Amino acid sequence: MALTMNDVDRFEASRPRLEAIAYRLLGSASEAEDAVQEAFLRWQAADVDRVEVPEAWLTKVLTNLCLNQLTSARARRETYVGQWLPEPLLAGDRMLGPADSAEQRESVSYAVLALLERLSPNERAVYVLREAFDYPHREIADVLDITEAASQQIFHRAKKHVAAGEARADVDEAAARRIVDEFLAAATSGRTEPLVRLLTQDAVAIGDGGGKVPARAKAFEGALAVAKFTRGLFTPGKAKRALVGGSPEVYATTANGGPAVVAVVDGRVVGVMCLEITAEGIAAIRSQVNPDKLERATRSWAAAEHGEPLVITF
Repeated sequence: MALTMNDVDRFEASRPRLEAIAYRLLGSASEAEDAVQEAFLRWQAADVDRVEVPEAWLTKVLTNLCLNQLTSARARRETYVGQWLPEPLLAGDRMLGPADSAEQRESVSYAVLALLERLSPNERAVYVLREAFDYPHREIADVLDITEAASQQIFHRAKKHVAAGEARADVDEAAARRIVDEFLAAATSGRTEPLVRLLTQDAVAIGDGGGKVPARAKAFEGALAVAKFTRGLFTPGKAKRALVGGSPEVYATTANGGPAVVAVVDGRVVGVMCLEITAEGIAAIRSQVNPDKLERATRSWAAAEHGEPLVITF
């Protein structure tokens, strides 16, 4: 049946929420957009006049599309070159979704998105719908075709898995800027000691190059190893400039609601480094340098105002 403009408007009103759900489920903005577009095609083909609650109908369709995508994505990631990390979203991206509560902000943090990779597709879906969007278990059960008791059990299990890796501090934008400023000053000092002081003893550094940009397949572990790696990363070199096409301008920003460093060459984002902050210091540095996962960040960067770079490196 052909959709009326009112039917299209009803879908478009739901699009931001659907995109935010899909991004949290898939960890990829491009795949989230594809899933939402497929949900629209399903809406277009449905007898929408018989859909009593469009929001619930669309949520169920989208979630199941994402679950199917997650199953195939797991198989693809077994052959992925190096570490797999989510696609980062810079400040202001509507796909970040609601950020009114600590739980909502936490659910889209880069650290939590990385942890969600450990969950089964159903665990991930229950966690996202409950924690980030406050869906009651009754509605989640209907979305996933499970019982309400099963939804509660799955959520408890998923939250326990995610909490096992949690010790983060909730920082505002001003605090995030101070953290990045201090981190960059230490990273460009040419010495490891200032960096070691900023890191937790069990800090890790992980990079995702997707086989297109060199990135170590195994994470660096421990404050000293991470500090040496980071110092080397910010040490100028002709080979590094050739790799990214010039000397990157480095800015302090936020990505997925947390402190981040963004490297830009001629308006193109070539790297986003997300810092996981705890009360003890920087616990993890996750760097996305796969160009396929930085296209949206480049568009967001071009559309936003930003000041002078803190560092022009390499």
